[in-house]
Amino acid sequence: MAKTILMVDDSASLRSVVKLALADAGYEVLEACDGQDAISKVASLGGKRIHLVISDVNMPRMGGIEFVTRLKQDPAYKFTPVIMLTTESKDTVKEQGRAAGAKAWVLKPFNPPTMLAAVSKLIGP
Repeated sequence: MAKTILMVDDSASLRSVVKLALADAGYEVLEACDGQDAISKVASLGGKRIHLVISDVNMPRMGGIEFVTRLKQDPAYKFTPVIMLTTESKDTVKEQGRAAGAKAWVLKPFNPPTMLAAVSKLIGP
């Protein structure tokens, strides 16, 4: 059974590129356009497990750090790994991401093999 990844980004084109790379590697990918949309999608999964989250930092309505903070408050997702995929490279923002629960930080524009290596390291093939 394919592992499920939730991709959260306000750029539809970026979500498509990431989804294609992950799907080609055998992962199932769910998409959300911002943190608020992601929280709603997670709530509606009905017991389906998300194995990994990839999230942008800067998004409308609810940014990635707030989303990850809220996600990690749910006991079911306390240990779910999170990769932040963003243009943000400031150490202060990275520190906020780590404090929220992010395990990896990948800068945009992303390189699919680098992203796949990070995903594989966190959840396996």
